[in-house]
Amino acid sequence: MDCFKIATVDEEYDEDGAVPRPSAASKVSWVSRSLSVASSSRRSESARDFTDSLEFFTQPRANNLRVFTFGELKAATRGFSRGMMIGEGGFGCVYRGVVRVSDVDDSNCSGSNMDVAVKQLNRNGFQARLLFPAPLSIIQGHKEWINEVNFLGVVKHPNLVKLVGYCAEDDERGIQRLLVYELMHNKSLEDHLFIREVSPLSWMERLRIAQDAARGLAHLHEEKDFQIIFRDLKTSNILLDENFNAKLSDFGLARQGPAAGLSHISTTSVVGTAGYAAPEYIQTGRLTAKSDVWSFGVVLYELITGRRAVEKNMPRNEQKLLDWVRPYVSDSRKFHLIVDPRLESQYCIKSAQKLASLANKCLAKNAKSRPKMSELVEMLGKIISETSPENDSAPQHATATQDKKEETEKSIRKFNWKNWTLR
Repeated sequence: MDCFKIATVDEEYDEDGAVPRPSAASKVSWVSRSLSVASSSRRSESARDFTDSLEFFTQPRANNLRVFTFGELKAATRGFSRGMMIGEGGFGCVYRGVVRVSDVDDSNCSGSNMDVAVKQLNRNGFQARLLFPAPLSIIQGHKEWINEVNFLGVVKHPNLVKLVGYCAEDDERGIQRLLVYELMHNKSLEDHLFIREVSPLSWMERLRIAQDAARGLAHLHEEKDFQIIFRDLKTSNILLDENFNAKLSDFGLARQGPAAGLSHISTTSVVGTAGYAAPEYIQTGRLTAKSDVWSFGVVLYELITGRRAVEKNMPRNEQKLLDWVRPYVSDSRKFHLIVDPRLESQYCIKSAQKLASLANKCLAKNAKSRPKMSELVEMLGKIISETSPENDSAPQHATATQDKKEETEKSIRKFNWKNWTLR
């Protein structure tokens, strides 16, 4: 999935042009401090100048993150062996590793070792997301790296990936910036939906994963004394543990929400992933928590269909998922044609239609009309409770009565398709 960036450096301000509100910044004061360093950097700054500005990492922090040496992480990943690589992107590579846990406070760890995922920032920064020349992309890459440390250092929840620690070293080899996370043994939702070699998820698993992701977003949006907008929700950023519990990952683009009394944050640049970004954010640069809700609606349709938000290798009229599903979701007789064929009819069509109706609420053109994530958690809970194990494995044709079909079709038709566009 291609990522994009529009305009210049990711300098972002509240509606009145001010920096994030003091009340929120006081809770994570070092977030604002670190971000101001990156946003004030210029193309002419050298990597060493930028490194000098990160001296605050040597100071004790309230987040209890472990500071690793580069040597420790090199040993943990067998010298960053390609055989230990579990992911690769514009930021660099992710390796599986094992670290000693004697200094890591984690009651879930057994023995003296812990399986981890080590993300190493490459020398050229996040070039997959950011269309910058090398010097500026390095600065932006560091900014996203700092963002991860700052937010995951203070935000903890069962549906957010745990950040164990980080490494920030500079030597004759250059700048070394790494992040160490708990290892998510079942990789990402993207792997299970779109890679044919991986076993497909059952319908009930998909519903529970959707609810887990909604819980994670609800915590960021509503359950802390400062709001966090995730800004890059997509299937590759929803990771699955050994029990298929879903957790959000990659906070590189996360932002603090608007100050009290403001409706949104006005940004001078638009960042994210093509196919997932809300239209009002793309068109105006105005960012709100409801931008995440739109992205969640796209993910729901990916769960239903088993198709990516954008499929460039498909016929032109099928490349954009939301355009492709439009004529099917409003007709209950055709709806089954868009359900993921890998489910092999082992799903409850009534449940799938309710999930599509929920996705439509998230995709409302008017952002204010979209539900809050806490409301979506509750709605998904009802769908899960109504989808019994028997119905989960029932053939698609074993549906409710015709009256129930018409009722579901009528609720779906209420959605204003003329206003639903993917740009």
